[in-house]
Amino acid sequence: MTVLLVIALFATALLFGGMAFFAAIIAPVVFRLLPAEMAGRFLRGVFPPYYLWVLATSAAAAVALYPLSPLDAGIMLVIAGMTFWLRQVLMPRINALSDRAKAGDAAAKRAFDLSHRLSVAANLLQMVAAGAVLARFFV
Repeated sequence: MTVLLVIALFATALLFGGMAFFAAIIAPVVFRLLPAEMAGRFLRGVFPPYYLWVLATSAAAAVALYPLSPLDAGIMLVIAGMTFWLRQVLMPRINALSDRAKAGDAAAKRAFDLSHRLSVAANLLQMVAAGAVLARFFV
């Protein structure tokens, strides 16, 4: 097994595992154990490093995969690019809309709901894509 293959597999597994752990364990447990306001503040603090994790592992996988499978490297690059957009553009928008919605702005509440659904859908799409790349290591 080549070094690049090991790095690609490790980075892809870390990416998929981290995303799955966050979605299946961290977020639900936080909302189950903490009051909604505290849960929201906690997750607002967790998302920036979470997105850095997704960005770093997907970028590392893209670099390692490029000579082995340009298609899989491209998928990882799309995940990295999408994560950059989620972290730098959509997350600040969601936070601002959340603040305005909590202050009573009904239009902001509707925009927050839509933006939040978009971020969840994007994250799910990224996880499915990472899972598909990971599965290709074993076929």
